[in-house]
Amino acid sequence: MNAPAVISLGCRMNIAESERMRAMLAGEQNLVVVNSCAVTGEALRQTRQAIRRARAAHPTARLVVTGCAAEIDREAIGAMDEVDGLVANAAKLDPRAWNVAGDAPPHAPARTRAFIAVQNGCDHACTFCVIPQGRGTSRSLTVAEVLRETEVHLAAGVKEVVLTGVDLTSWGHDLPSAPRLGALVAAILEAFPALPRLRLSSVDGIEIDAALFDLLAHEPRVMPHLHLSLQHGADLILKRMKRRHSRADAVDLVARLKALRPDIAIGADLIAGFPTEDEAHHAANLAIIDELDIVHAHIFPFSPRPGTPAARMPQLPRDVVKARAADLRARAARRRAAWLAGLVGETLPVLAERDGTGYAPNYARVALPEGTAAGSIVDVKVREAREGLLG
Repeated sequence: MNAPAVISLGCRMNIAESERMRAMLAGEQNLVVVNSCAVTGEALRQTRQAIRRARAAHPTARLVVTGCAAEIDREAIGAMDEVDGLVANAAKLDPRAWNVAGDAPPHAPARTRAFIAVQNGCDHACTFCVIPQGRGTSRSLTVAEVLRETEVHLAAGVKEVVLTGVDLTSWGHDLPSAPRLGALVAAILEAFPALPRLRLSSVDGIEIDAALFDLLAHEPRVMPHLHLSLQHGADLILKRMKRRHSRADAVDLVARLKALRPDIAIGADLIAGFPTEDEAHHAANLAIIDELDIVHAHIFPFSPRPGTPAARMPQLPRDVVKARAADLRARAARRRAAWLAGLVGETLPVLAERDGTGYAPNYARVALPEGTAAGSIVDVKVREAREGLLG
């Protein structure tokens, strides 16, 4: 192999960082990098699987692991026979950690959408989460740094920018004058009036500032798609998770947004089978899907992570956790199917990907006519909804 292979697992942060590593390591030969994830036990299993597959595919390459698993489960990952070395998560974008020159040219995106990691780390202490162990404390890029990276992507022809972060809505807390995320979004839109689409990755709803709310509600270039780091629909479980919002906070936020922008599509992360969750809590978790009209649901069966407070709480039987996750997925699938069916007959502007599909502003996936150029935005009249795909 000539160019390095960078394998990315997990969150959009890893996708953004993998693109930067790919550019930074462009001159390296016979190198495989696994940018790992450890947010759940399943994510860690998938990381190990990816390492073994990478070694089988590249038996003579130098295989280096970075990312959260390399930080949180460093000893076990480093002991794998397939692994030649580890790079600390905090150092993955530092050329010195890879012994390469530090003057790599700005990277052109390998995707039709540009993922820009504007924030990293987290200062909160949710009882189930190991991410602060893998990512460290919250830190932000400056507005100038974000604008420079955005300019590189736009010069390469990207038509949608996705802002990402471990705790995206905490962006700016560590910068002079502590600006809020709404100010960053406004600065990007003002600096690049030709940018057609800006999207946010997962956000903590309780931290949405007034300026950001106004942009989500009224700015057509900010996509009508809000993915909430919700985690649960029962207040007692939210308290035991050490989340900072209540069920009512989430309901109020979504109601206010939908009153101003009815087409906004809501996504959310939900955990099934958190320790001490009873049938009433599970029922509240199911009900929040319908109450918030969640059409982009990410369902996670609870997975105890070593060293977290939740791992020391009374655990539910695994079969109960799996069954409740299946209940949530089934409820979410019904809600999503109904939403997609309701889009039939509409004409949607779709950003074309390279696989013959693309994304509408509301993040619905749409099949495109054969030959549609990747990276173009085309109007598509929706004629059917089938198996989660509009066409």
